[in-house]
Amino acid sequence: MRNNPAAFGSGAIIGTLGGLIGLGGAEFRLPLLISLFGFRGLEAVVLNKATSLIVVASALPFRAGAVPFAEIHAHWPIILNLLAGSLVGAYAGASWATRLESGTLYKIIAVLLLLIAGMLLFAHGNEAATTPALTGASLIIAGIAAGFAIGSVASLLGVAGGEFLIPTLILLFSADVKLAGSLSLAVSLPTMLVGFARYSRDQSFSVLRANWRFMLAMAIGSITGAFIGGLLLGVVPNSILLPGLAAILVISAVKIWQHE
Repeated sequence: MRNNPAAFGSGAIIGTLGGLIGLGGAEFRLPLLISLFGFRGLEAVVLNKATSLIVVASALPFRAGAVPFAEIHAHWPIILNLLAGSLVGAYAGASWATRLESGTLYKIIAVLLLLIAGMLLFAHGNEAATTPALTGASLIIAGIAAGFAIGSVASLLGVAGGEFLIPTLILLFSADVKLAGSLSLAVSLPTMLVGFARYSRDQSFSVLRANWRFMLAMAIGSITGAFIGGLLLGVVPNSILLPGLAAILVISAVKIWQHE
């Protein structure tokens, strides 16, 4: 089953699902890498991280029409605030993942997928508040803490972390949803690079050398799907889409929890 057409096709489906809600789809890709394509836990995380890096790097220019780079640059204090925690969290999360036994990693992945399902149901689509809930030093500390937690989770799952960053940017920094999507990409890219660099020191990184064509096909499929999902944005109502995607994550979490 580990062939390039299957990788491209599954990537396209996953990218479309992610594009419909403004995410890269990595949270759906990881269960497939484990359950369908048979990669072991850490191998699947590293492959997911590499694929996510390509998808996220492609997504930022695509969004430049809706959110210009100048507007992203104008919010550099928010980006630096979150990066202060997420870079450390990314390194720590990758270090933990390389030391965990496969069975333990599967359990952690399953719990985090359930957490993402909850985020889809209760946090996605919130409107920005008129003013931030916190200000001054309290806001900075909260941003660093949130960044650390998000960076750790992103490294453990091999995802970009947009499912956590976007609600954080909306609820903590009062960013509107379009701006939050682009700011999350600006935070995700350096965060993912740090996690990727940490994984490169581990022998599990060899999975990329052995499966780089497979990974590239899945990445191209994911980018194609994300573009299609963006075009279909709004066609499927969120009242139907989000519970359906959350249900997929719950089923995936159960399967991964039971995976041996």
